[in-house]
Amino acid sequence: MFKPTHSSATAKELLAASGGEKTEPVAVAGRVMVKRLHGGSAFADLQDGAGRIQLFASRDAIGADQFDRFTELDPGDIVGARGPMFTTRRGEPTIEVGEFVLLTKALRPLPDKWHGLKDVEVRYRQRYVDLIANPSVRDVFRARTRIIESIRRLYNERGYLEVETPVLQEIPGGGHARPFVTHHNALDRDLYLRIALELHLKRLLVGGLERVYEFGRVFRNEGLSPRHNPEFTLLESYEAYVDYHDVMRLVEDIIVASAGAAQRPLATSYQGEAVDLTPPYRRERMSDLVLEHTGRQAYGIELNDLFEEHVEPTLRQPTFVIDYPIEISPLAQRCDYDPRFVERFELIILGREYANAFTELTDPVDQRQRFEEQAARRAAGEVEAHPMDEDFLRAVEYGLPPCGGMGMGIDRLVMLLTDQPAIRDVILFPTMKPEAPQ
Repeated sequence: MFKPTHSSATAKELLAASGGEKTEPVAVAGRVMVKRLHGGSAFADLQDGAGRIQLFASRDAIGADQFDRFTELDPGDIVGARGPMFTTRRGEPTIEVGEFVLLTKALRPLPDKWHGLKDVEVRYRQRYVDLIANPSVRDVFRARTRIIESIRRLYNERGYLEVETPVLQEIPGGGHARPFVTHHNALDRDLYLRIALELHLKRLLVGGLERVYEFGRVFRNEGLSPRHNPEFTLLESYEAYVDYHDVMRLVEDIIVASAGAAQRPLATSYQGEAVDLTPPYRRERMSDLVLEHTGRQAYGIELNDLFEEHVEPTLRQPTFVIDYPIEISPLAQRCDYDPRFVERFELIILGREYANAFTELTDPVDQRQRFEEQAARRAAGEVEAHPMDEDFLRAVEYGLPPCGGMGMGIDRLVMLLTDQPAIRDVILFPTMKPEAPQ
């Protein structure tokens, strides 16, 4: 088995450290992208996980048979090459091939080198080709990983415990969404793919784990759009003895850390529109915003409908919209100043929701009543109303400490910080419509 000793990047670093003088031999492996023939010599660009590096082979150095084999390489072939580094007259770091080996033969041609892979349907469906052909796509997913690492580091440094909760659930709670249904043959019962992480994480607070978080794949049986994929990555966290004001500061810290990890300034832009992510963010009550934009004093579901239609699209700079109607927030604590509202916020940036958080409801009597109201709406045909969850109610009856919780869509955050127009641009393998017959 051919074993590379260097990546394209570390091989170039070795050459730089030598002051441009020819180096000791290095071994690299990767995919041939471009090949150029010049009589008795040939050049090829080799692409590995760290970038590209040029190979130079000559008939005089490796012999006629090996040189002929080198010239027969096709774009897409994966090869290993060994030889010293040198700098060409044009200043290009290059490996002088002393030996090479064909590791994998590509049977399908790569996209045209000048036009690349442009068809978005093909790009999403054949992400493996997209990653080969478009270096900027690889950069997006590297940034995604750095963003998640930065968030995980922030939580860990603050004493949170990362946990895992069930994907298959008896009752799909914690959100307003239509679930996917599956069947467990051994138990002969239907189960659901989770739509949120909330209720199991709160159970852990009941059990004494006072700071928990999870990056979890969740599933919502909804349509496809530039902002929606049926499966996506959700971050949720819960902390005892804090309220939604504390969670607002946590969300600001997450945005700042994520921007740094993505190497984006806080004063940045998205799809050509300027946006400043510098905290603190504006805080406004939903009812005040609706009154300001519509002149109407509304409550309940009507308030939320007016907000979504007339206000939300106008909120371009980061804004915490606070104090939601209780009818759409069955898991949040009531506001002291008016029991028709709850201590809930959503972070809106450029007219889109990026985080949703509560001061969590801990009163088991109130929680049961809210679930019963949701169950009645569900029985009346509202399929996204919250289902009754007796085990969660039992957990709350053991005593859920005062706490604040938050959910954030990681995919939308990555879209914002990598300036990508659609959620499919930041999910490696998005859900696609069936492929048309060839």
